[in-house]
Amino acid sequence: MTGPRRLAAVVLASLALSLALHSPSSPVTTPFTPERLQRGAATALDTTRAVNLHIHVRDGRHTVEAGAGEAVLGTGRPVPDGAHFRAASVTKSFVATTVLQLAAERRLSLHDTVEYWLPGLVQGHGNDGSRITVRHLLQHTSGLYDYDTTQLTGRTAPDFERRRFDHIDPGQIVTAALRHAPDFPPADPDDPEPDWSYSNTGYYLLGAVIEKVTGRPWPEEVEDRIIRRLGLHGTRVPGTDPYLPEPYAHTYHRFAGADGYTDTTVRTMAWAGPAGSLVSTSSDLDRFFTALLTGRLLPPRELAAMRITVPGNEEHQRFTPGMRYGLGLMEQPLPCGGSRWGHHGDLEGTFVRTGFTADGKRSVVITVNGRTTDETQLLRTEKALQGLIDRVLCGR
Repeated sequence: MTGPRRLAAVVLASLALSLALHSPSSPVTTPFTPERLQRGAATALDTTRAVNLHIHVRDGRHTVEAGAGEAVLGTGRPVPDGAHFRAASVTKSFVATTVLQLAAERRLSLHDTVEYWLPGLVQGHGNDGSRITVRHLLQHTSGLYDYDTTQLTGRTAPDFERRRFDHIDPGQIVTAALRHAPDFPPADPDDPEPDWSYSNTGYYLLGAVIEKVTGRPWPEEVEDRIIRRLGLHGTRVPGTDPYLPEPYAHTYHRFAGADGYTDTTVRTMAWAGPAGSLVSTSSDLDRFFTALLTGRLLPPRELAAMRITVPGNEEHQRFTPGMRYGLGLMEQPLPCGGSRWGHHGDLEGTFVRTGFTADGKRSVVITVNGRTTDETQLLRTEKALQGLIDRVLCGR
């Protein structure tokens, strides 16, 4: 059970966000207003100490959006509705859905090994592609080392400025990752709580698997199977294009040792590939996850497989308590019972947080721009955003 079916009001106490939500089959009683949502967004912005924040809330067919802060630092320009942003690791849910569609078509199996599709690629330093399956890659249970891409994109503000337009092929990152021993052996398929470690490396490999199976680059498959099919007009794989389409809010990152923010809006993201390069909008992500969770993109068998989850590791539990991971899909417990589903995205300057009830009837998409490397502030921000999502989905 995901929470009460009838809600007269949603009160977000600590964030001063008061909404009235209704079930899709019920008439609107006290519709929530953009003004109320904007007041709550402003309080959330103050809690996170970010530059700008945007929230998209839907209950049934009733949707409202609100923003707070400045779209461009120092200008006072408001955050636009319908803004484009870099979805970062939310990309993984699109890629996983594409892989599972191929499984449903029997063009691949989740039990296929990496060696079968990409012979000779994953080997050396204890890495063995003959022991790693497609399911392992999807669920982050392969043990493959997650190469720290900030070594390539820059850990300081001057480094970032020098490298923001560098073209780094995802294959280079895979090669670098495979110079390291795996974190642990691939999970036993019968282990209900296997070792787990988030690995972008696995999703780079999944992009290569999609291309090997279909004979086409993974962005074309995602475009045809999901983006065009659902009419996601604000969503695209940008390739080497470093610019966001209008409208958008700027992203800002305070690098270690820096006195102020670096504007990270304009940058090449080709290096993120199938692990995190997608550009999207809040309404598009809402439409995608709703279609996914309600069975419009996957047959029942593959959707059920996607929602079989395992616990995240200690590091991820610190930031997202109770987080479990399926096949490109995150699950977290709701305080009112049941779970919320979606995927997070993180990038220099940006947080993307999504939450959907299991039936897809209620949703929240939040984007926050203005990040820091300070762990205390990151934890504070995460707690505020997770709490906001929970309150909206639970109607509290």
